[in-house]
Amino acid sequence: MENIKKQLKTVRGKLFLTLCIVVISIILFLILVNNLVLEKYYQYSKSNTLKSVYNTINAYYNGDIKIDNLEDKLNQVSASNNFDIIIKDQNDVDIYLSNKDFLSNIRKIIDFWGINKRREYQIIEESNKLEIMNIRDIETETNYIFLTGQLDNGYSVYIRVPIASIQESVRISNSFLYLIATIVIIVGGIAIIYISKRFSNPISELNSIAKKMANLDFSHKYNVTDDDEINELGKSINVMSEKLEKTIQQLRNTNIELEKDIEKKSKIDEMRKSFISDVSHELKTPIALIQGYSEGLLENVNTDEESRKFYAEVILDESNKMDKLVKQLLELTKLEYEKREFNNTTFNIVELEKEIVRSSKVMIDEKGARVEFETDEKIEVYADDFYISQIVTNYLTNAIKHAKEVNGEKYIKITNILIQENEKVRVTVFNTGDNISPENLNRIWNRFFKADEARNREDGGSGIGLSIVRAIMNNYGNDFGVENKENGVEFYFEIDAINQKEEK
Repeated sequence: MENIKKQLKTVRGKLFLTLCIVVISIILFLILVNNLVLEKYYQYSKSNTLKSVYNTINAYYNGDIKIDNLEDKLNQVSASNNFDIIIKDQNDVDIYLSNKDFLSNIRKIIDFWGINKRREYQIIEESNKLEIMNIRDIETETNYIFLTGQLDNGYSVYIRVPIASIQESVRISNSFLYLIATIVIIVGGIAIIYISKRFSNPISELNSIAKKMANLDFSHKYNVTDDDEINELGKSINVMSEKLEKTIQQLRNTNIELEKDIEKKSKIDEMRKSFISDVSHELKTPIALIQGYSEGLLENVNTDEESRKFYAEVILDESNKMDKLVKQLLELTKLEYEKREFNNTTFNIVELEKEIVRSSKVMIDEKGARVEFETDEKIEVYADDFYISQIVTNYLTNAIKHAKEVNGEKYIKITNILIQENEKVRVTVFNTGDNISPENLNRIWNRFFKADEARNREDGGSGIGLSIVRAIMNNYGNDFGVENKENGVEFYFEIDAINQKEEK
């Protein structure tokens, strides 16, 4: 029941109900009119026919209409109209009789008119020459429409037609109308369902599209098939959908750009604060040293040339360290806070490693270590050779600083391993020496982390070399890390092999 009520509230249900009420109302109106008016209309029509026959008979006797055989003509008129006709002359002698039973009845009727007015009759029309009435024959219980009139030549005319035929026609007409009404209701119901569905489906489709538009889904469009009002509405909704979609997309793009701008400004602000904080923190010691040694020179603390030269060398060394530190901080900041566009090219990683080892030979010899290569002579990779050179240099410098003799050996080993499953080359730099404590394995990648402050200060380390390695690898999206080995420490990073040339 609830479902039916819900359906009747829809456009389709309302249209169906309205059309059904209209059809049923028309049928009921026709039945009502048929019952109330048809019989009276028949009587009126037959009365006019009776007058027409009367006028025709009068014309026959007046000679207005030329005929060969009057009796045959009257028989034809009587038969074609189903009329009973009697014509009498001035002496009440029968001139024409279409029905003998009518002659016997006519005397009763005439007698009834002249003597007894209590019998049932109803005058339909009355004039100087004729009178038409609706009369009931009590003996036969039959109703007639009866005309009595006077011809121009003095003859009397009596014409009657039974109403039973009229009533039968009305009954048949009503029965037929009921049959037609039943067929119309069945066929009309089917037609109404089809029509209501045809008219309501486009409206339902438009409603569905409007709901999707309200949820910012503009993928559905109305299929325009005609030029009527619904299709015009569909066109308008399609146009509105396209404009809304473009407008919202523009707003989204603008919002994305705004978010990027805000994020960029936030990163720049964060980068600025971080840079200022790092520089102010890390430059305190070299600035203090430069200030102290400069004051010593000004005050002539040491008068000999060798002491003054030492002071100047310390100032120069600390200035170089400051310059290097600032440059490294700028590069690290750019790598961490900006999207770097690497200049990727194809190069031989082994050749790059050997060149870096040759340039570091003085440090290696001072440390008393040797460098070993476990690799092919040529392994081509695809990356930015400048940044890869920085990574290898940081790893090698770190290995040289921390290399120690273990079991009578002090060496550094560089290895290149081709990883087939992900088309990468893993570069490892191993040095003999002490392991890194477990709590520091992750901390060493943080900027300015120094496990031994005094030692790092002495060897010129800034504590941001490994932070630069981490930033470069994060930009590439490749793996990197450190592992403690049995007799030393091994740092590693991965780089794309030559057959994978997609820029990160």
